[in-house]
Amino acid sequence: MLINEITILPGMNKLGKKENFKEIKIKKGEVATIVGPTGAGKSQLLYDIEKIAQGDTKSKRKILINGSVPDRDWRFNPKRKLIASLAQSMNFLTDMSVQDFLKLHLESRGKKARAGLIEEVIREANKITGEAISPKTNLLNLSGGQSRALMVSDVANISISPIILIDEIENAGIKKEKAIKILVEENKIVLMVTHDPSLALSANERIVIKNGGITKVLKATKKEKNIAQYLNWIESDNLKIREKIRKGEEIKQVEIYCRSIK
Repeated sequence: MLINEITILPGMNKLGKKENFKEIKIKKGEVATIVGPTGAGKSQLLYDIEKIAQGDTKSKRKILINGSVPDRDWRFNPKRKLIASLAQSMNFLTDMSVQDFLKLHLESRGKKARAGLIEEVIREANKITGEAISPKTNLLNLSGGQSRALMVSDVANISISPIILIDEIENAGIKKEKAIKILVEENKIVLMVTHDPSLALSANERIVIKNGGITKVLKATKKEKNIAQYLNWIESDNLKIREKIRKGEEIKQVEIYCRSIK
């Protein structure tokens, strides 16, 4: 079954009031961010989507796949792997090399590795992590950021899951914008909880949560995308300086971008 879009239908907030929206559609290749204060109920929305809720969760929301109620098999059969989740912190517990882990993951999916696929996954992971990952590196020796980068690339290139849920990727110690780009280029449907302004403003739309309910759905404007680009420039300079500091280099010059945002 080809997944082209998911639809979120309204439920109830923590006060028992019905959410005031008709529906929210997110299509493949799109990114939606979920924003709101701590404790507002952002994780509940991720949970509803992960469970493909049909009014049977605390929020009473319903999730449609391609505009229809999904078959029970899509909800409860673990082999379907409709949704993949990337948590804030990810650390492996398996004593094996990165290369062997990826081979095992491919076998568990019933897929044969085409020539160069495993190398491609590792190479793409290294584009978004500060410290390079080697195929021979033991999983137990990966840092949190390396683990997250490996799983982003794994989800993009190996996983069959068309829907990706991410919880605060900005806290993962990876190059977040590149990580999102990798998933979007693979036509994944991406929903992520974030407090990061550049991520929130660069998404196709952002879902605002308050008191456990969705209160607004905002489409990104051209001005907001320009602001996100400006914030990314600042972030890029910050990352370059951080890498130089890590390498023990002296900081002699900083490029500052100035731009009128219209």
